[in-house]
Amino acid sequence: MNSRDDTGGLLANARAWWSTRIIDIRPGVIRLKGMPIQELIGNVGYAHMVWLMLRDDAPCAAQVHLLEAALVAAVDHGPQAPSIAISRMAVTCGLPLNGAMASAINVLDDVHGGAGEQCLELFLRVEQHAASRDLPDAVEIALQEFMDEHGKIIPGYGHRFHPIDPRASRLLSLVDMASAEGVVKGRYARIGRLVEKALAGRTGKAIPMNIDGATAVVYGELGFEPALARGLFILSRSVGILAHAWEQKKQGGRIKGPMPPEFGYSYTGK
Repeated sequence: MNSRDDTGGLLANARAWWSTRIIDIRPGVIRLKGMPIQELIGNVGYAHMVWLMLRDDAPCAAQVHLLEAALVAAVDHGPQAPSIAISRMAVTCGLPLNGAMASAINVLDDVHGGAGEQCLELFLRVEQHAASRDLPDAVEIALQEFMDEHGKIIPGYGHRFHPIDPRASRLLSLVDMASAEGVVKGRYARIGRLVEKALAGRTGKAIPMNIDGATAVVYGELGFEPALARGLFILSRSVGILAHAWEQKKQGGRIKGPMPPEFGYSYTGK
């Protein structure tokens, strides 16, 4: 084999190293999912682009409206939310916006950030059991399995600050409207409410759905996989993270910890 053949083989291998159905870029050409970027710019919104990048189908206006509502709902929950606090502290330690955002996003894991994904996984487990029994029975079985595996805390229900999460009720009302119009089936909204009812029956007190449960309902209704529920939450919360990092940058401050130093802390050693 001559050197030209060797070069051709190397180029072919290099081009085959990564493959993507998302984007096609050539000199003067940018196509996303086959659509020229110049036709998308100014004609579709950000939520539409999120859908387009993650899915193989194009959304209708009503689907985009529901997705956008979920993205808007979770943008921020105050400077005491760990991810937001981290972004602000990072800025006072000298990090630029990208470093502050990266530091904050890194903590959006299973405990702080993963509840939407976990809740949607619970809903899908209910669906599996519902293939052979009534939906309320399927909820009870799936709920017990989930508790046996993960403990008594059910992601997507209850809130340490809000007796009733105002974001959840609004999102559920939008899902109900979309269901009435035939945009979604309303199946996950029903499952979510049945889980809430089952939890009240088990504990003897109301444990209302929170923002993570409500967004799990929305993403389930729209056909997103559980892992993407976390990814979409991170996209949403990144807006709040950026806003707080920028605000802190303008406020100034140097090496601010999580609490004012005069509050101290608890020493428990010898």
